[in-house]
Amino acid sequence: MHILLKINTLTGRYFAVLAILFAVIGLSRPETFLWILPNIALFLGIVMLGMGMAIKTADWKYILSHPWQVLLGVLVQYTVMPFLAFLICFALELPPELAIGVILLGACPGGTASNVITYLAKGDVAFSVAMTTVSTLLSPLMTPLIILLIGGRWISVSPLSMFWSIAQIVILPLILGMVLKKIFSRQTERFLTVLPVVSVLAICLIIGGVAAGNRTQIFLSGLLVLTAVILHNIAGLFIGYGIGKILGIPADKRRAMAIETGMQNSGLAAALATQFFNPLAAVPGAIFSVWHNVSGSLLAAWWTRKDKIPEKEII
Repeated sequence: MHILLKINTLTGRYFAVLAILFAVIGLSRPETFLWILPNIALFLGIVMLGMGMAIKTADWKYILSHPWQVLLGVLVQYTVMPFLAFLICFALELPPELAIGVILLGACPGGTASNVITYLAKGDVAFSVAMTTVSTLLSPLMTPLIILLIGGRWISVSPLSMFWSIAQIVILPLILGMVLKKIFSRQTERFLTVLPVVSVLAICLIIGGVAAGNRTQIFLSGLLVLTAVILHNIAGLFIGYGIGKILGIPADKRRAMAIETGMQNSGLAAALATQFFNPLAAVPGAIFSVWHNVSGSLLAAWWTRKDKIPEKEII
């Protein structure tokens, strides 16, 4: 057990390094991960199954006892990130295949990695988990709606098909995980000890698969996509934090809101892009998966370091 806990800690701490490693392997030796590309939805489903098992009764109590704070955080996420995505696509004049990938990122719920980064940043983890849970449950409605309203500028969209796809990829595994935990609580507790490693591995495999399947396109347009992804992520982090500060939310919740806003479920974005659009549309999601773990880890390290210095917060 002690070894597993140590592995979980190391996995969370070096998530960004692992993501970069899998991306590099996918680009340099694409044959290693090409088999992942048709199975992205399966790996994402495994992550969501684990998320369902990890949700505790205390998380639901938190949502019910802090409904307005949680809904505010989710509202910020589903408005700020799509709006930023639209502005960035328009400003950088992204081609349709890449633009819809960035829009998909903005329309997706928070990712499970945000909870880990919030913990490392000494933010309110319960608030982060509550935001992730609610935004994920709303995703079958919100994501297709946002894609229809914003993404329709670049490409045709089938909202109903996307609704059912998100329900199958995200909601069903999530609910199944919660049911399994309720019925087989003792057995699932054992699985929870390796859950962080399984989730990180699944996300890294998705990154490797998308990188392998779009190797040529990434080399041709990687810098442009990276610019869009960095702008999207950094602006989301700062605006999420800024809105929390303006509204007088405590510092630990502001950190959670910033991270939850800036870090999207890029695995879902990649899965939807592969299923409904050009495979090239999955590239922003793959690059975002790498970058947001890097930026989130750096921000968490900076906040943690600053906490040791008795001075007024400057972000």
